[in-house]
Amino acid sequence: MHSSPSFFTLIIGTEILNRRRTDKHFDFVSKALMKKGHKLSGSFIIEDDPALIVQTIKFIASQPNPVLFSFGGIGSTPDDYTRKCAAIALKDGNLSVHKEAKEIIENKLGENAYPHPIKMAELPKGAKLLDNPVNKMPAFSLDERFFFMPGFPEMSHPMVEVILEKLIPNKKEYYRHTLTALCKENELIEVMEKMPNDVEFSSLPKLYSDGWRVSISVASHNEKLALQAFQMYVETLDKKEIVYGLHDENND
Repeated sequence: MHSSPSFFTLIIGTEILNRRRTDKHFDFVSKALMKKGHKLSGSFIIEDDPALIVQTIKFIASQPNPVLFSFGGIGSTPDDYTRKCAAIALKDGNLSVHKEAKEIIENKLGENAYPHPIKMAELPKGAKLLDNPVNKMPAFSLDERFFFMPGFPEMSHPMVEVILEKLIPNKKEYYRHTLTALCKENELIEVMEKMPNDVEFSSLPKLYSDGWRVSISVASHNEKLALQAFQMYVETLDKKEIVYGLHDENND
């Protein structure tokens, strides 16, 4: 896999959008990636709509070096569309019985595997199983970069941890520098325009009762480049005689 994957979450569930349930996946995955020195490139929460699921998976697959963590919709109820949608978006559109998945479901449920739960063994071409640590019901991956898991956090989150250990065995250091200045962010726009491509920066303005403040954060996997970029802000603030304070931050 490419050394710089683009990570995405796809959280499927009308019950989240209508607030019958609260999403727990975004927070978990973003923190798990941060521990490895990476971040999400995007996160999508969508309803149980087959056309929307297909188009969202296709969009994510079109991005540079995508890795997808998809949650929900792989069960056996009529509104579980993800298996079929993954097949349409990434393969030939067909589902077929995965022999190992079928055996797992039959061994786990016996006669109760029929007529409905056994449908979970119908998977896209080339699917590889992901171990479910809770009830052994199979989740699956495609092309070792698209991972389709249950919507239940207690099942899917351990899967994510196992996947990340394989994809990113060693943490990639991320060097970050942050300051807060007593000014509007437009005082620093010229510096922002000069930020190198390999530097991530953010500008977070906020209005207080005594005036504007802006928090500037600069980060890069390149330690020297991160410091050089940050110094550009410091030098500009010093030149303009704008008061600011530095923040102590450990490597992300």
